[in-house]
Amino acid sequence: MSESPDAVRAPKRRFAWLRAAGDRVPTRWFAGIATGAFLLATAAFGGLATAAPPELATLEPGEAHVTAERSLAVQRAVLIDELPDTRVLPDDGERVLVIVAEVENLWDRPLSAGSKGIGETLSIAGTDAVSAEGAARLDDATADPWLQPGVPAQIVFAWAVPDDLFAEGDEVGVTLYERSLYTGSFVTQGQTWEDPAPDAVVIVEVEDVGAGADAEETDAEG
Repeated sequence: MSESPDAVRAPKRRFAWLRAAGDRVPTRWFAGIATGAFLLATAAFGGLATAAPPELATLEPGEAHVTAERSLAVQRAVLIDELPDTRVLPDDGERVLVIVAEVENLWDRPLSAGSKGIGETLSIAGTDAVSAEGAARLDDATADPWLQPGVPAQIVFAWAVPDDLFAEGDEVGVTLYERSLYTGSFVTQGQTWEDPAPDAVVIVEVEDVGAGADAEETDAEG
């Protein structure tokens, strides 16, 4: 039994809702939030203390985090019931947390924006996921897109999260990573980006858009 045209268009309408709200890039500066909330510095009672890890840079929403691999500027955090085109399918009791970012490939060859590519260079506080679980272009909803060198694109990175983990107005920490370029030899050949290391933190406020129903209703009326 084939899907109805309305059922097929629904995921695209959710992306339309995200695009329609895209001009509201948060610029609030959370100066009072210490990066210590995202770093662990442990000490042994009455004895030796371990050294704290290097302090992470704190960036504003919309500020680019630039590495040799890519430039990535976190713009917004959106909580939505589902966003199938990212290939992240929430279970019962889960929703989808979306990070919208402006991304540019700074390497000299195409890069995947998926979970094994640029999606590996950001994670969100409060989950066990070490990278984005799915990604898609914001303009055309292409899943796990490949980015050409020097061509910026808005990318939606997605995670399935418990439906009570985040709410409207919550602040979520996004950790940004720098990866190292590995050149293979002997058995392996070619170059790959590996070993993500935390380098910066961005705090963004969560927008809860429900199912994106407002966009669906607007499309239907049009």
